[in-house]
Parts: sequence; C-alpha cells; structure tokens
Amino acid sequence: MRRPFITLLAANALSVTGTMLSMLAVPWFVLETTGSAALTGLAAFATTFPIVVSAAFGATLVDRLGLRGASVLSDLTSGVVVLTMPVLFWTTGLSYPALLALLFLRWLVATPGETARKAMLPELSALGRVRIERAAAAYDGVYRGAAMVGAPLAGVLIVWLGAGALLVVDGVTFLLSALLIGGGVPRVGGSAPESGRRLRDGLAFLWRDRLQMSATAMIVVVNMLDTGVTQVLLALYARDVAHDPRAFGLLAGGVGAGALAGTVVYGAAGERLPPRLTYGWCFLLAGVPRVLVLALGAPLPVALGVTVLSGFAAGAINPILGVLQYDRIPARLRARVIGAMTAAAYAGMPVGGLVAGSLTELAGLTPTLYAFTCVYLLASLPPFLCRAWRELDDPAATRRTGSAEGTR
Repeated sequence: MRRPFITLLAANALSVTGTMLSMLAVPWFVLETTGSAALTGLAAFATTFPIVVSAAFGATLVDRLGLRGASVLSDLTSGVVVLTMPVLFWTTGLSYPALLALLFLRWLVATPGETARKAMLPELSALGRVRIERAAAAYDGVYRGAAMVGAPLAGVLIVWLGAGALLVVDGVTFLLSALLIGGGVPRVGGSAPESGRRLRDGLAFLWRDRLQMSATAMIVVVNMLDTGVTQVLLALYARDVAHDPRAFGLLAGGVGAGALAGTVVYGAAGERLPPRLTYGWCFLLAGVPRVLVLALGAPLPVALGVTVLSGFAAGAINPILGVLQYDRIPARLRARVIGAMTAAAYAGMPVGGLVAGSLTELAGLTPTLYAFTCVYLLASLPPFLCRAWRELDDPAATRRTGSAEGTR
C-alpha cells in the first residue's frame, strides 16, 4: 500500500515549492524597498531564528497531536500567516517591522510540520514496502526537485507578477499540503512516553552519539553559510552583477536541479558506494566550488554549470544522513531526536544572514564570497580526519549503537 507514502511525498513537494518561492521573494522585496544588504540580512534572521526555537520546542506539540495532526495544523496555520503578508501589502501597506514579525511567525509554526512529515517516513515506507534507503532518497529527491522548480520559477514570477504574488502561491501550497496529509495519510507512530517528552532527552541521545554529533556540527556551519549565500549574497549578485532577478532564481534552482539528479543516482547506486568517503567528498564539492566560482567573477553560464555540479554532489548528503538517523534512533524517540537535531543544525542559520549582510556592507561582495569559501572548506574536513566517522562504513556498529541507545 504505497498511496500514503506517495501522498506524503506530494504534500512535501507542494510545501517545498511554495517555500522556495517565498525564500526568493522576501530578500528581493527587501532589497527593492530598502536597498540595504544589512536589512536583507536582518530579514534572513527573522526567517531562520524561529526555526531554531520551533525545532527545539515544537516536538512536544508533535508528540501530543500525533504526526499527522501536527503536520495538518502546522500547514493550515502557516498558510494563513503567509497569505496575510500580500493582503496587507496590497491593502493597508506592509511595513518592514510587520514583515519581520510575520516572517518570524510563519517559520515558527511551519517547522513542527516539517519535523512531523520527516518522522512519518519510516512507517509509511514500511507500509508501502519501500526500502528505507530508497525512501530516504525519494524524500530528499522530492525536496530537491521542488527546489529545482521553485527557484527559477520564482525568478520569472518576480519579473512578471512581483514578490507579493509569490507569497500567495506559498500560502496556497501550505493549505493544499494540509489537505493531502489530512485526507491521504493514516495515523502512524504514537506519542512518546513521558521520559521522551523533553528536549533534553533528544539532546542527551545526540550527545552520546559522536558520529551524529559530528555530522550535526558540520550541518550547523554549512546551514549558516547556505543561509547567507541563498538569502543575501545571491540576491546581491543578481542585483549588482547580473542585474537580473532571474539570475537569482537560476543559481538557486541550479543547486536543486543538480541535487535532484544526484539523489536519483545515489538512490540507484548508493548501496555500492563507501558511505564515509562518499559523504565526505560530496560535502566538500557541494559547498566550496559554487561559492568560489562567484568570488572569481566567472560568467553566469560558468557559475551556473559549477552550481549544478555542486548540487549533484549535494544529492547524496541527506539520504546518507537520513539512513543514519533511522538506523540509530529508536522509534519512540524519533520525533524528539530529529527535533533536537533540527534545532541544533539550524542554530547557525540566523547568524548566516546577519554575517553575510554585515560583512558585505563592510568589505564588499567578493571578499565576503572568499571568506565563505574558506569556511566551507574547513567544515568539510571531519569525515576525512575524525575517527568516529569510520562507524559510517560499519553497518553492524550502526545497528549496535541504535539498539544500545534504544534501551536507555
């Protein structure tokens, strides 16, 4: 019975497509109305900081409402909040402080839905008799595909319709996602026991697992950098270098296009590849080249080609991490630990937008891109240098770790 699994993927595709439209519309709107890189970075902070808060504490809501209920409620509320932005803009006016407040609320209520959908994956893939490796690759592939479509579409729609129309589409996709999950996905999983109803349980589990701690630390840094690149630096590049918002959408979508192809290839051949070296090299190639090529001032076609190749490398990262999580985290703690990992992994994102905006104001776009390239490189080293990463090549050790932690 694969229909619920496919419904989950479809709902996530809708949500991600709308989110990509919003993520490109907001920084372009701020740049157009204020002309300030620093204020664009502040808007990125208002977008990302609530993710950290919600990921840390929203898992309690997921536990109490159940995975399906939390996903539906999160999407419905998010849709209403997002639709409020263009309504205000077209009627009474949308001030910059009001925009920041609505962005904060939008991401605060959206994150539990994302956590709930991800936590449903193992049960729905088992119900549909889909191997977890393929299910994780499919889930990430849908995300990448939606990003591939959403980002270039956003660049075109900004030119044709303006940023407000993109926010309307984002709000509608949330409502459609809620409809799909509510009507097409059965109740799966259960509330965690009382001992798992605290964020500290998820953090304690994560703290004991050195491999997942190292992986999370890498994601913390790269999420910070990616936020600065996507929500500030690419928008500035499109405005000041390419002089065309479509370049913003093409470069953001290029990552998604390459990553979709990389996810498909990994889903087909990943079982035959060494996980540690695959993850290490893919992580390195996913970040460094696509920012370095912009710093070097390469023409847009060259930058776009390198971006697609970097995206291809990124396609293997999330499936490898997904399988690692599902193998090592007990089902009763899954929402708690995934919530804790999401909160930790997103912790640096608010800083990324602020750093990118402020550093660009002080030093300029090119020095900022070089600085980001260097940090990407340093963040990619642990799989090659840290002993804990050897466990990734030992499936028996992974299963033993998950079993031992599950009994505590």
